[in-house]
Amino acid sequence: MITIASVDHRLHAPKSELAFGEFVPPYENPRRVDSILSRIAETKLGPVLPPERFGPELIRRVHSAPLLTFLETAWNQWSAHFGKDAPPALPLSWPVGGMRHIEPEGIAGKFAFFALDASTAITPTSWAAVRSAVDVALTAQKRVADGERTAFALCRPPGHHATADNYGGYCFINNAAVAAEAFRQGGARRVAILDVDYHHGNGTQAIFYRRPDVMFVSLHGAPETTYPYFAGYADEAGEGPGEGFNANYPLRHGTKWDAYGAALGHAIQRIENYGPDALVISLGLDTFEKDPISYLKLRSEDYIRIGEAIARLRRPTLFVMEGGYAIEELGLNTVNLLQGFEAKAG
Repeated sequence: MITIASVDHRLHAPKSELAFGEFVPPYENPRRVDSILSRIAETKLGPVLPPERFGPELIRRVHSAPLLTFLETAWNQWSAHFGKDAPPALPLSWPVGGMRHIEPEGIAGKFAFFALDASTAITPTSWAAVRSAVDVALTAQKRVADGERTAFALCRPPGHHATADNYGGYCFINNAAVAAEAFRQGGARRVAILDVDYHHGNGTQAIFYRRPDVMFVSLHGAPETTYPYFAGYADEAGEGPGEGFNANYPLRHGTKWDAYGAALGHAIQRIENYGPDALVISLGLDTFEKDPISYLKLRSEDYIRIGEAIARLRRPTLFVMEGGYAIEELGLNTVNLLQGFEAKAG
């Protein structure tokens, strides 16, 4: 299996994030990629190639111009206001119920307007890493569109929490959504996105919620107790032309393989019935029992089973990296899933 990865992911490396009421070292950090690449090399999964460079056209089909302008210029505006020793670039407030949703002129207000949370810091070189992650996804997508059975886009930062208009949850641009749009623009009649990250892909869901040409299916922690809290309920089925093309499988804390596997089987059958021309997997490994910020109980061998189940769809398949924060086992679990897929895909 071909892996696409970029050294530029290291350009996004905040010193801290706000989590559970205090500033802590970021759970989403460059060591995640190191763990995966080390295991890929150890198992000889396949070649690791750098990304090509792509223009902004496909990104603009997924994200709004105001969000993209903000992300590209945020640090410069922040440091111009707060000085060269500026504090972490994070929001201080949000436009909640009863407030106007009007983009402010000042940079502190802009962060409040565009950010979903206070865990996703922006650094002087974050934008370069974000753009590189999109290039990784689009390079791998191009490989699959050109005839490869599958490819792995080792994206960092991840993307599935980013909506058309907002960033957060460690995500800036929605890599999986941009890749799905690339398949559509390349001629795929229907595309399915299967999100197996522990946290619901609220951004991907929102982007395609009214569209019948991209089905979104997600297995994730129940939103009553799990970030992002305000999306991912089982009754969210799409709207308008997209009604019936969105499916959520929320899972309670402590879920193990038997219940997870049953939900996955149902999700796989739903995708099979949809009949996509291409499949995008938002690949999160934070369902692992030792993950520090998640509460499912999958074991390393269970990821082989997930890969095998996905392979049964027998569709051109693009894996796009999302979360997973048990760094010591992240490479093992990621490659287990990819090898499980390859073993059944033939």
